[in-house]
Amino acid sequence: MIGARWGVTDSEIALPYPCDGFLPTPTLQVWRGVTVHAPPQALWPWLTQVRLAPYSYDWIDNLGRPSPRDLLGLPEPTVGDKYTTAGRRQMGRIVSLEHQRELTGTILGAFMSYLLVPGEHGTTRFLLKVVMNPSRLVAPALSVGDLVMARRQLLNLKALAEQGPRPTTR
Repeated sequence: MIGARWGVTDSEIALPYPCDGFLPTPTLQVWRGVTVHAPPQALWPWLTQVRLAPYSYDWIDNLGRPSPRDLLGLPEPTVGDKYTTAGRRQMGRIVSLEHQRELTGTILGAFMSYLLVPGEHGTTRFLLKVVMNPSRLVAPALSVGDLVMARRQLLNLKALAEQGPRPTTR
């Protein structure tokens, strides 16, 4: 499928992703990945802030409202919490998580698992797998659309984690 892979290896595709347990026979599976030059504990707080904003192209999916560029000291997420906010609306829910290792959410019939895999020299492989069951006619368009948006999200979160925690001062 066009756009099914970006930045991932064959071995990363073969990893178990929690989203597979929620939708065992999807018609669409896509994988994204990027290396973050920071350890998982530096990336995790940024990833959990997807509860506040999508961190992709804010002008498209957040009605122009910028995703936070500071850590806001959110409490640790729990299963059942809202997954994200887009267009100023709370959407989806968190269905699985393991502190500083994985976060899985569901939104609009899709399940998304983010994995944080520790690497050498304090790096992290930041992986995302999305599964869903769209019609076979729309699947290619969704795959390409997700590639554009998810790529931007991963790159934004990577950049924020690499520059340090930047906590909000109050």
